[in-house]
Amino acid sequence: MRRLILLITHGAALGVGFALGIYLLPIFTAPASPDEAMLSEKASAAVYSAEFKRDLRGSDFLHWGEGTVSLSPSEIVFMGSLAPGPDYKLYLVPEFVEHEDEFVPLKSGSVQIGDVKTFDGLILEVPESVDIEAFTTVLIWCEAFGEFITAAQYR
Repeated sequence: MRRLILLITHGAALGVGFALGIYLLPIFTAPASPDEAMLSEKASAAVYSAEFKRDLRGSDFLHWGEGTVSLSPSEIVFMGSLAPGPDYKLYLVPEFVEHEDEFVPLKSGSVQIGDVKTFDGLILEVPESVDIEAFTTVLIWCEAFGEFITAAQYR
């Protein structure tokens, strides 16, 4: 009986440690976020802006974003906060979605702009081959786990 209890308690501690590692590793390894002045300067050139909100159907206490995302033909700027996590990607999507079951069928028609490595603001260059006018929505997606984080419709 004692061995069974030890096996259960040690297994639970290992599971909790693994889960904490997945959650905390991106925080510990994240590069410094752009400062507020840089974000504001870059956002001032935006053609579109939209709001990431926490209350989307696909968002929950571990997967969320809130703040302003600004788009110009050459850059996407996010001023706000994201729930930390591994392997986040920013996509432009042809229509607004608010859950992974809505995004997965549209993923092949969407364009991945880049990696999201900071959780308190970011600046990503839009490739010259991408026309932001061909899309309506900015979406943050966790590629590793296939999880919807947040989305905002900009037009």
